Amino acid sequence: QVQVVESGGGSAQAGGSLRLSCSASGHTERFGCMAWFRQVPGKEREGVAAIDSVGRISYRDSVKGRFTLSRENFRNTLYLQMTNLTQEDTATYYCAADGRCRGGLWKRSEHFPIWGQGTQVTVSS
Repeated sequence: QVQVVESGGGSAQAGGSLRLSCSASGHTERFGCMAWFRQVPGKEREGVAAIDSVGRISYRDSVKGRFTLSRENFRNTLYLQMTNLTQEDTATYYCAADGRCRGGLWKRSEHFPIWGQGTQVTVSS
């Protein structure tokens, strides 16, 4: 059984940076497509960035050029480096695994069966 645990959330000022980590454990063959999502109260959970099993990375438009997703296979860890943060980035961020990356499917939460508990990111002006 695959489990993912996020860490690294916190507070930052606008223009600042944070790095999130997602540590995965379990059956590595099920890691598959992994992604970062975020959610604010009252809104749907939205895909932020994803990486497929061969390392192709996708980003939602609003974070392109600011966020960088990377994976450290040896440590089974996924990272999300967030720079030039804005208040609109404030959300709870979730790591997801064993999903579907193709054709933009990664952007929708229903395509991922495995989730972490989330980590809060708060950006102030």
